[in-house]
Amino acid sequence: MSDRSEKAGYLAGLDADAIEWISQTYRANGHSLTVQLPHLNSEQIADLASHVARQSKKQLKSLPLDQIVDAIDRTIARLLDRNDPNRRKMEELLPVVTGYAPEMVALGLTGYLKTFRKPQLKRFLAEDFANPSILDGFQPLIKGGFGRAFGPDLSAHIWAGNVPGLPLWSLISSLLVKSGTIGKVSTAEPLFAGWFAQLLAEVEPALTDCLAVIWWQGGDIERETALVKQADLVLGYGNNESLQSIRQRIPVSKRFLAYGHKVSFSMVGTQALSANKARSTARLAAYDIVRYDQQGCYSPQMMFVEQGGSVSPERFAQYLAHDLSVFEAKYPRRALDIEEAGRLANWRSNEELTPSGKIFGEAAGLWTVSFQQADQGFLPSSLNRTIRVIGVNSLQDVPNIVAPFKSLLQTVGIAASPERLFDLAGPLGAAGVTRICGLGDMSSPEAGWHHDGRFNLLDLVTITEIDARAESAADRLASYVD
Repeated sequence: MSDRSEKAGYLAGLDADAIEWISQTYRANGHSLTVQLPHLNSEQIADLASHVARQSKKQLKSLPLDQIVDAIDRTIARLLDRNDPNRRKMEELLPVVTGYAPEMVALGLTGYLKTFRKPQLKRFLAEDFANPSILDGFQPLIKGGFGRAFGPDLSAHIWAGNVPGLPLWSLISSLLVKSGTIGKVSTAEPLFAGWFAQLLAEVEPALTDCLAVIWWQGGDIERETALVKQADLVLGYGNNESLQSIRQRIPVSKRFLAYGHKVSFSMVGTQALSANKARSTARLAAYDIVRYDQQGCYSPQMMFVEQGGSVSPERFAQYLAHDLSVFEAKYPRRALDIEEAGRLANWRSNEELTPSGKIFGEAAGLWTVSFQQADQGFLPSSLNRTIRVIGVNSLQDVPNIVAPFKSLLQTVGIAASPERLFDLAGPLGAAGVTRICGLGDMSSPEAGWHHDGRFNLLDLVTITEIDARAESAADRLASYVD
């Protein structure tokens, strides 16, 4: 596969020969790949945006919702088929671009893509709309009258990160509300979204010109402004500084949905620390850490383990370290760049200098478990398979520990009894947590998950209402009235 070349993006209605293409070479897992990235100028971005918005009104808005759901489902079925050429290409090239182990990419793709099959898409819709037909036409409202939901003519998605397939969540949400969509991919993983768009257009030709996938180097204000100016709705993903920069260029009258930096953690209660359960609990906790090397906001950066079980927090940290070493043999961690390696080395050094702590880790730093006492507080890890295990007297203490960081909190993975799960859920929600799941599921949200506590689809639409009294007024003018 050495010296192979691949084009990124999906340029609806634009002549690819008129576009500047920038080469980016990726090397990982013993292979190299040159990716051609579409570098549109601001005028071309404006033309593309006008084209997608126009085709959205002409084609996408008139499609029945069931036809859109069916098209997405058939596309996902192709990508779940490990013998399909598109899926084979993903498994072959994404490990080179991202650096993740091929086995991890294959496993991650299957788990993630299953979230977007037809039954799961119906759950997306049912979670946000009591009657999803409101996206097709006017439907009765509980308060009286009728309403219809309209998606934007054009939504702009500015994606970040290197987790394969991550843009799919917002892209599919946009399609479900019949919005024309242009997504800007990250240099760290520029291929998946374009591949999906190409395959979707093949499966359902009516969608061919209703979406596009483009790229520019992060921080390019001119190109970013060109897209934002044309869009009716902007969704931004990335660090808080980048999102603040985008927000400054968006008029008050235009909606901007920002998904910034978040921190997640896990909690292990005494019920999961018995002699016959602790090892399986540690294995699930280790999987949450290993999957895509904690690059998602839903990945744990610290773990609170309760005192009083048959297995102590310190011993549990040792079990966790063992399972991380096993996973390293099966799913090797990706190679880090100089900056990432430096941050990890500094984090590990600081943890080693903590008087009350202990380090369990591999000498080269491929994974590290730092065991600390609760008085060390709420301090994130360095990602890339590093985790702080904090011993606490009771899990009931954790909401107070994390509450000062309310704006940063997202997912919590819990290993505890049903009674304690619900006892803890209220205080955790009040502290800012927006998702609670079991260990092993932290990095794979279920269909319809309220991302950062918000709605996936409702946030994208506007509702047009026919007042109940308007119907009565019209009735007085009907042809059958004397």
